Amino acid sequence: MNLVARAQGILLKPKEEWVKIKAESTPVPQLFMGYAALLAAIPAIAQFIGYGLIGIRIPFVGLYRFPVGTSLVRAVVYYVLLLVSVYVFGLVINALAPSFASKPGLENAMKLAVFSMTPSWIGGIFYIIPALGILAVLASLYGLYIMYLGFSTPLMETPKEKVLGYLVVSIVIVAILLFVVGLVLGAIFAVGRLPGL
Repeated sequence: MNLVARAQGILLKPKEEWVKIKAESTPVPQLFMGYAALLAAIPAIAQFIGYGLIGIRIPFVGLYRFPVGTSLVRAVVYYVLLLVSVYVFGLVINALAPSFASKPGLENAMKLAVFSMTPSWIGGIFYIIPALGILAVLASLYGLYIMYLGFSTPLMETPKEKVLGYLVVSIVIVAILLFVVGLVLGAIFAVGRLPGL
C-alpha cells in the first residue's frame, strides 16, 4: 500500500478509494504499521512543536511555552493513545456489526476506523501553531463524512437503511474515545505541572 496515494485517494476521492480498499486484503498489523502509525505521528509531533517550542498566547500572561520534557512526554502519550483508541474503535465497529445486520470482519472494521481518521491525522499539522488547532478539529469533521462513505460502500455489508444508525452509534463511540484521550492527557499534563514534579 502506497501511503501517500492512499491518503490522497481517501481525502480527494473517498467514494472511489473505498471501493479499492474493500477489494484489497490488508492485514491489521500492516494497516497499523504501514499507515496508522505513520499518520498518527503528525498531530503528536505538531503538538510537541506547537506547545513546547512555539508556545501559546495566554490572556494576561503572554506567550507561554511548556517545558520541552513535558511536551515530549505529552506527545508520546498522545500518540500511543491515538493508536490505541483507533484500534478499540475498530473492535467496537466489528462488535456492533450484527446489531446493524452487517457482516462482522475485523479487517474491514479496522480499515473503516483507520482510514476515516486520515483527515484528522493530516489536519493535525495545524497544531504546530496552537491557535490554529481548531482547523484540525474541522478536518476531523470531514473524517465523519469519509466514515459515512465507508459504511455506504458497504465495507461492512451494511444494508442501506441501517447505515445511518451504524454511523451515528460509531460517531458517539469515537467521540467518547477521543474525550477519554483528552481526559487522560489533561490528567497527566496537570500532574506534570505540580510543583516539585
